[in-house]
Amino acid sequence: MSVPPKYQIRARYTDSTVTVHQAYDPSIGLPAARDGRFPAAWKRDRMTWIKPSFLWMMYRCGWGLKEGQQTVLAVEITREGFEWALRHACLSHFVREIHSDHDAWKRELRRSPARVQWDPERDLRLTALPYRSLQLGLAGEATRLYADRWIVGVRDVTPLAHEIHALVRDGRLDDARTKLPEERPYPVGPDLLGRLVAEGPSRSAV
Repeated sequence: MSVPPKYQIRARYTDSTVTVHQAYDPSIGLPAARDGRFPAAWKRDRMTWIKPSFLWMMYRCGWGLKEGQQTVLAVEITREGFEWALRHACLSHFVREIHSDHDAWKRELRRSPARVQWDPERDLRLTALPYRSLQLGLAGEATRLYADRWIVGVRDVTPLAHEIHALVRDGRLDDARTKLPEERPYPVGPDLLGRLVAEGPSRSAV
């Protein structure tokens, strides 16, 4: 089995939508899954991070067992919105090959409604792999567009997370693998990702 490129978006997607993952306290996650939109308590003035990778989300939320992240959501959004966020994104860290200096990067960061971060992808045991997973942070205009225009559907996938986790704990990795969402390389060209993939230090997304 070939190893994916170090920087590649892998996601579950259709002709018109792409699925991203988030995890919330049940007071936010359960109403979101029930109503197909975030409740009034969801804070629009905070940056929100979306993750196409199911297993990276499992790493982040501890299979839906971490405090405040007990409800795992699969949020289906329009591909148009997802790609808008990428086109308007800035890397979350300074990279000399892309930014002329730190001040230029900070100016871009301040005016960008989205930011991109690449963190090691995870396997079923949540061990880091030698290639990266996309984290996409949304703020300001991007957060509002995400909540009000891009969302097509919201599903509570916490039971699936717990089912796969139980199989992994029992050492049944092949069975666990069959339960994973099918994620494929997302068709975004180098014209878009070229300015978002240069080497540089990375910090964990929040």
